[in-house]
Amino acid sequence: MNELTRILQAKAHGKDDAKHLLTLVYDELRELAARKMARESSPQTLQPTALVHEAWLRLGGDKQPTWENRTHFVCAAAEAMRRILIDRARSKQALRHGGGQERLNVDEVEIAMPCGDDELLAVHEALDRFALHAPQKAELVKLRYFGGLDLKEAGQILGISEPTAVRWWTYAKTWLFKAVQQSRASMKP
Repeated sequence: MNELTRILQAKAHGKDDAKHLLTLVYDELRELAARKMARESSPQTLQPTALVHEAWLRLGGDKQPTWENRTHFVCAAAEAMRRILIDRARSKQALRHGGGQERLNVDEVEIAMPCGDDELLAVHEALDRFALHAPQKAELVKLRYFGGLDLKEAGQILGISEPTAVRWWTYAKTWLFKAVQQSRASMKP
């Protein structure tokens, strides 16, 4: 039994060791956040450390709920990171923050700017619909897309083999691609 499982089980039996839990999972959560932030196409002001701290607070901070096991905890952390990134993308698109306006750096006008926030929101909406259709596969997407895990790591967390994770990932990508394309097509005048 690893240290994380022991602490999670101790918490279930009333022994609160949230500070030790944070020190134990901090590096793993920061690595997940760094991987996710590295794949973001739009410039981010949020740093991986800040994402981890915000996710920790959303998970309960020093008053952590009872976690069933490592899988439950990591999935919840990936979901918290997902929601933080979605909230930030929505906030950037709000009219009071210049939503719909493209930011340009005058020194870099010749470089095409990626449309990361729109893509992120489209994936988020499609993922919510996909979760109703295939909840386990949606968890895999959250761990891969928002958590930054590779297929092997995500498969281990979900308790599935790597070949199964590959099949689920292929299915999920296809489903989500079609859903995003349909959503974009319905928005065109």
